[in-house]
Amino acid sequence: MPEWRNWAGDQRCVPTRIERPRDRGDLIESVKRAADQGLTVRAVGSGHSFTDVACTGGVLLEMGGLGRVLDVQRDAGLVKVEGGIGLRALSELIWGHGVALENLGDIDKQTISGAVATGTHGTGSRYRNVSSQIQAMELVLPDGTLLEVSAATQPELVPAARVGLGALGVIATVTLRTVPAFSIRRTDSPLPLGETLDRLQDLADGSDHFEFYVFPHTDVALLRQSERTDEPPDPRHPAIDFGQEVILENWVMGAIVRAGRLMPSRIPKLSRLVASRLATSVKMDRSYRVFASRRMVRFTEMEYAIPRRHASEAIPRVLEAAERADPPVGFPIEVRFVAGDDSMLSPAHDRDTCYVAVHQYRGMAWEGYFRSVEAIMDSYGGRPHWGKRHFQTAATLAERYPLWEDFLAARARLDPEGTFRNHYLDRVLGPPTRSALQAAQT
Repeated sequence: MPEWRNWAGDQRCVPTRIERPRDRGDLIESVKRAADQGLTVRAVGSGHSFTDVACTGGVLLEMGGLGRVLDVQRDAGLVKVEGGIGLRALSELIWGHGVALENLGDIDKQTISGAVATGTHGTGSRYRNVSSQIQAMELVLPDGTLLEVSAATQPELVPAARVGLGALGVIATVTLRTVPAFSIRRTDSPLPLGETLDRLQDLADGSDHFEFYVFPHTDVALLRQSERTDEPPDPRHPAIDFGQEVILENWVMGAIVRAGRLMPSRIPKLSRLVASRLATSVKMDRSYRVFASRRMVRFTEMEYAIPRRHASEAIPRVLEAAERADPPVGFPIEVRFVAGDDSMLSPAHDRDTCYVAVHQYRGMAWEGYFRSVEAIMDSYGGRPHWGKRHFQTAATLAERYPLWEDFLAARARLDPEGTFRNHYLDRVLGPPTRSALQAAQT
């Protein structure tokens, strides 16, 4: 039987079979056939989740064949796409129609269905996550029904389906709200960490999109401040872009983390060397080209969403945990800000949020470090990014989401037999229960 692995190579499963639907009809048949055979079903895009959220021993649906733009209503600002389209391809195609997605994360290799299912976000204190841009969705249910979820048809399901973890059905199509195409001027610049933390709230609000990075064992942060503009894109010369984003950010970074894996005791010194070489750079291009970064170095990651007001207190604690870690940590801590939203399982549900992400290079021990950071995040009521490593269970998560039971009722209503369950969903949501089904029926 075929084996499937995620992008990082650290999650794998052996499905009963892998199917690759080419259109919505194929997708419906694949789901119904599996359900009729008593097999579970999971859909997978580019495999950019670090958890086992996509893994199954049943039928794995690779969505890459469902990558078309179906409709563009420029005047209404709406774009309808198939669930398997990649974020980069989607952005390129709709740019030709003069529109763009309002906000994106810093990786654009994911499919739209995978990105929204796990609550992928960008940064910007006035902007919400990618899922919040959804106007409507079509879900394939176990019996082959194609269910439209929108304000007009199933309004009560919209907040559940926007961040659904694949637990409610397979996303066939997504209709997204867009904005007129815009450029971004991004400035990367170093600033002492102490000053960054002292000014953090003002920095977060002072740019359209703000984030920063800091290496453990250093006292310098790299600020990334981005401003939206109607000016035409002015991309850097390809050679300059290659030198910055491929050579420096990937080849050099890759060489440093490989050296750190071979000689862990050198990691603090290597991190200080990198921090001492940070310099100001500017990039001005189409919005989606600036939002996303190239990620050629493989790693594993954990990311937590905490109330924004706790950011200045939490970040030094995370840095301290990183500096105590064994083996030492050679990857930076990343900090971002997003506006609250109303999706039931969004990590930013009903609160303005600071995201804190930690990483470890592949092949290096990470669990002790991640557990120590998770304990810090727990103290602030932190909610994990659903596509990144964490150790939470349904028992520890339920109290952190005010509409938790409402989501479980929606799950029981749409998937009463657990066709879309897997080990990950059983851990973080609990197995489908009769009480949830009864609640959904009342």
